[in-house]
Amino acid sequence: MTQRIDNRTRRSRAVHDPAKPVSTFTAFGLAAEAEPLDPGLHVVATPIGNLKDVSFRALATLAAADTVLAEDTRVTRTLLMHYGITTPLVAYHEHSNAAVRERMIARMQNGEALALVSDAGTPLVSDPGFKLVQAAIEAGIAVTPIPGPSAVMTAIVAAGLPTDRFFFEGFLPQKSGARRNRLAALGQIPGTLVLFESPHRLPEMLVDAAAILGGSRPAAVARELTKLYETIRRGTLATLAETFAEEGAPKGEVVVVIGTNLEEPPEEEVEAGLDAAIEAALSRHSIKDAAALVADATGQPRRVVYARALVLARRTDADV
Repeated sequence: MTQRIDNRTRRSRAVHDPAKPVSTFTAFGLAAEAEPLDPGLHVVATPIGNLKDVSFRALATLAAADTVLAEDTRVTRTLLMHYGITTPLVAYHEHSNAAVRERMIARMQNGEALALVSDAGTPLVSDPGFKLVQAAIEAGIAVTPIPGPSAVMTAIVAAGLPTDRFFFEGFLPQKSGARRNRLAALGQIPGTLVLFESPHRLPEMLVDAAAILGGSRPAAVARELTKLYETIRRGTLATLAETFAEEGAPKGEVVVVIGTNLEEPPEEEVEAGLDAAIEAALSRHSIKDAAALVADATGQPRRVVYARALVLARRTDADV
């Protein structure tokens, strides 16, 4: 039987425990009381840089929770102290094991409300937390999203590129060969691409992107979004690659947004990109599975991709 937990239509049943102090937070120099929370997991978006971007609902949730599960307690403590929140912090990150999750699940089953945050932005987007959310759902525990800041959405609305269809990739592989293979597959997606990248790898990543996706593609590099030194550089992949090759790696957190080709690429370029995507898939999957994955990613007919995969697989076998 499919389980349905709909937080939108249920009224809060939480009541204040007289033995527990009233939860408060401070905003605009005034103290506000936070209403009690229903038991369960509350996934809270926090600022990506500017502390003023936090919502009142997020503050109330963090104040009323029994515990805040934080990727890095030092980072989250800064946010809580700024708003006068004294909720206990517990570390929950990518290295937290099943035993930790079991303890958190047990606490929520015993009636506690836990708030989950990442270092910045919306949790689970290139951040840990998925396994805890999955475990809570499997245990029948309500998961309540508290929406808010997101580096992905902030970058894409400021990039000046089409937003009607976009694909979030996260971080590309660190090594150039694997990165180029992945870019070849992404090049078949008919929409704007959104990537995270480490500052020190940005110059070489832009070179690879220009080489594989085409230097004429429009793009934007957003750095330190919502922070004091926020900068957004716009141009083509070729000009951005040249700029950062000369200037060197920037400082701070980076989001790269890449638009689609303004002009229809030559047929041979499309074929080369498709071949690169198929070869990358063949290195990890069978011919059938590789063809299915590439067809789904590129929108190309599966029979066409499968036929080309057969050719490439035979060519590889002949070269061995």
